[in-house]
Amino acid sequence: MAEARAAAPARGARGAARSRGRTRRSHAARTAETRAKLIAAVVESIAQSGLARTTAPEIARRAGVTWGAVQHHFGGKDGMLVAVLDDSFRRFAERMESIPLEGTSLAERAALFIDRAWLHFSSPHYRSTYEILLHYLGRAGRSGGDWRQRMFRDWDQLWHRLFSEARVPRARHYVLQHYTISVLSGLAATLMLEGDEAAIRPAELELLKDTLARELAGGG
Repeated sequence: MAEARAAAPARGARGAARSRGRTRRSHAARTAETRAKLIAAVVESIAQSGLARTTAPEIARRAGVTWGAVQHHFGGKDGMLVAVLDDSFRRFAERMESIPLEGTSLAERAALFIDRAWLHFSSPHYRSTYEILLHYLGRAGRSGGDWRQRMFRDWDQLWHRLFSEARVPRARHYVLQHYTISVLSGLAATLMLEGDEAAIRPAELELLKDTLARELAGGG
């Protein structure tokens, strides 16, 4: 009996610990879910109505939370918009990380890179990135410049993971990166301007693939 009484508190302690663990995991899951809802609400609102109409009440309404929840998770609108940018680039990076290095040529990787990059640049997530940087965080006193620097650094790491064996000077790699971003963002901006009549432009994408493959092979 004494042993049973001694074991009971131990079992109770273990049960309480498991309960606390479940509570922590549940809280983390709820936090991640709320953040994801808020980010999705911003992306959806910008895609449908533009950044100017993506107000605090509209974001909260779409996400089904209070503005206080936004402040709790992001500290305010600036923090939330930076989180949207981070989420957008994370999605882009995930597309690139699955491109195989073994058994693929530079030309094949260049084609896969452009195809997957275009899936991102033609998406609502890129549109949200574009409008946030252009109309909000690019203004004086906001953190858009810091985010751009970090984005270009991360882009450079992705690029060199895929094309490190290309026999072109380092400076030429930077030129190719900037050129590729410029073409893709230009095509994406064209889609935005055309609105409902927009059409994907496979010919331009094929030209970009051919140019990039040729340059990476040292034919520029």
